[in-house]
Amino acid sequence: MPSRDDASQREDAFVTTFDPGAGERASNTVVTAVASVTGDEPADLSPLYDVVEPDALDALCAHADRTGGDSGHRLWFPYEGFDVCVHSDGEVRILETPSTASA
Repeated sequence: MPSRDDASQREDAFVTTFDPGAGERASNTVVTAVASVTGDEPADLSPLYDVVEPDALDALCAHADRTGGDSGHRLWFPYEGFDVCVHSDGEVRILETPSTASA
């Protein structure tokens, strides 16, 4: 689990975005981004639902987009050996864990 020093802003993070207002799904973005980082095909990765409920992740981001406001939500979870941070404003950060960084 990332520390409270806002590890989501680390320089070594792979960052991509999705547009919840346009109906883009956070869950699809996570799988595609991790596949891009690992060099694997998305279908070759373990199912996202093994670590987070994809529909709940998408619903959280869609709800935050609908309700607006200044604060956003962030959800951290491990996936395929990475720490994944999904921000409800449409940003996804993929960070290497210490074990994947040294591999």
